[in-house]
Amino acid sequence: MNFERHRRLRRTEFMRDMVRETKVSKDDLIYPIFVVESDDIKAEVPSMKGVFQISLNRLHEELEEVKAKGIKSVIFFGIPDEKDPEGHGAYHDHGVVQEACRISKKLYPEILVILDTCLCEYTDHGHCGLIDPKTQDVDNDSSLPLLVRTAVSQAKAGADIIAPSNMMDGFVAEIRKGLDDNGYSHIPIMSYGIKYASKFYGPFRDAADSTPSFGDRRTYQMDPANRLEAQRELASDLEEGCDMMIVKPALSYLDIIRDVRNETNIPVVAYNVSGEYAMTRTAVDMGLLDEAVIMEQMVSMKRAGANMIITYFAKDICRMLDEGME
Repeated sequence: MNFERHRRLRRTEFMRDMVRETKVSKDDLIYPIFVVESDDIKAEVPSMKGVFQISLNRLHEELEEVKAKGIKSVIFFGIPDEKDPEGHGAYHDHGVVQEACRISKKLYPEILVILDTCLCEYTDHGHCGLIDPKTQDVDNDSSLPLLVRTAVSQAKAGADIIAPSNMMDGFVAEIRKGLDDNGYSHIPIMSYGIKYASKFYGPFRDAADSTPSFGDRRTYQMDPANRLEAQRELASDLEEGCDMMIVKPALSYLDIIRDVRNETNIPVVAYNVSGEYAMTRTAVDMGLLDEAVIMEQMVSMKRAGANMIITYFAKDICRMLDEGME
């Protein structure tokens, strides 16, 4: 009989391990942590089982677990006690994520700290910039100086990476200049430059208390139907000086991750967002899907071209890797 014997390389587990093309490791994982200013809080997010809002005075508990599991990178999101139209808490030198960064660096200096650079968690209207009173839309250019102030305050607090997620035009250029002018030319920018106006963000807005009080974010986040637009955003951010590019969400945008990988040689980050986590977590907990589907999803992101994955499943993945699951 004349045909190819592809099954030869699938015959045993060790054979499959040897020829496996794509692998997930602990080095790939970035774990999101929601930090609140109020004391003595560890509150599970109702829409995200296993994910918590954690107060600064209990953050050491979470960091200890992160360290023990072998997670090497975290990204902090902050929920301040008070919000206002200008989001002052975002760029306060002792804001909640700035203080979270200091705590992390004091306890575990080897853990890489990424800080989300945006205003939405700090504004009382929930949008990612200042509101133009005439148009009731986000004012792009007047928001940029506040984003720069936020990034500089985060670098001053000890952040290893600045991750601006606001989707304002020119945000990478302005933040890069602001960091350089203030002595932080060594701090890289992990841009959320390809961020779609997705319905998969609902649980995050629950966790971060950042749901817009009016309107939506479609004037600054990307249309889910557009593919070529992502290439334009990528080209702009590369020209403006980004060092890494996030594609958000991940599972419904694997083609975009592959496009970015093909178009650039900088590191690509897939953000496995809250809605993706919530629906998979629910399906696994209900017994509708085997837990191994989590790893299958991570592999799909790596196979598409991601170097790193921001995921709420990081702890589960570390456990599965320790158990020998790949």
